Amino acid sequence: MGEFELIRHYFAAAPCAQGGEGVALGIGDDCALLDVPAGERLAVSTDTLVAGVHFPHVCDPLLLGQRSLAVAASDLAAMGATPIGFTLALTLPEVSAAWLQAYAEGLDRMARHCGLSLIGGDTTRGPLSITMTVFGRVPAGQALLRAGARAGDLLCVGGALGNAAGALPLVLGERQAEAGLSAPLLAHYWSPSPQFALGQALRGKATAALDISDGLLADCGHIAKASGLALEVNLAEVPVSPALEGFLGVEAARHAALTGGDDYVLAFTLPPAQLSSLRASGVPFHVIGRALDGEGVSLRDPQGQDITPQQRGYQHFRETP
Repeated sequence: MGEFELIRHYFAAAPCAQGGEGVALGIGDDCALLDVPAGERLAVSTDTLVAGVHFPHVCDPLLLGQRSLAVAASDLAAMGATPIGFTLALTLPEVSAAWLQAYAEGLDRMARHCGLSLIGGDTTRGPLSITMTVFGRVPAGQALLRAGARAGDLLCVGGALGNAAGALPLVLGERQAEAGLSAPLLAHYWSPSPQFALGQALRGKATAALDISDGLLADCGHIAKASGLALEVNLAEVPVSPALEGFLGVEAARHAALTGGDDYVLAFTLPPAQLSSLRASGVPFHVIGRALDGEGVSLRDPQGQDITPQQRGYQHFRETP
């Protein structure tokens, strides 16, 4: 099967590739055309997933299809954007009809869940890797940025943390657990749900935001640096799921919540005056700390003691000792 036949058969015919709001022209020409309403700006982000680095070489392609789009779409949620579409660049070591059919099905499921239309892409031969570019729109002046937090703001997150990191031993086949513990952890790893409702509710309220992909403490460091202040995290307030605690134990679960990657939950700073308004929106979130003068990120125990760990999250290309 040639490249263009592969695209037509597995991707161009998928429901998510049939256009949608904001898509003037999708798959079939040299470029897609997007409509962005007056007074709005285009939000664009690209993510690459590589076999053996971001997912196991051997895994369920349907689950991989879901995950590969969700992790990219989460960046749109972090900006407060409304989703429009995405492109897919897929590098394959070989053409397998069964693999492609399952991958395309998982991709379509997540695309419809997120409200994203497949509008183009490319395929080539080589080691398995997946590159997604996602497009959204956001009212001018209302995009959520990493810079903008102010001393006195509350530090918040959009949900329980550490589930994907806790799932990793299950994904790699290193451990097993009963379904009541393993199912929610694996679901978070393979099918994270971009927090679009929260991101859009934060427009005009939050002063800074991002999605947590490399660990809470590491990613909060990006907000602190961009905003020129310090962030303080209260350990007792960091939300951890019962499944994670049941699987790893309380201490290991807390460590995963603080430093584990692949959460794709939003972290943001919020002026105290906006707290009641955001709660009234009905979108769940947790207050876990505050912004203050200074620099960097610190972790405090219930007695107020500094217990900041040396390891704060995952970094690509970090040199090993």
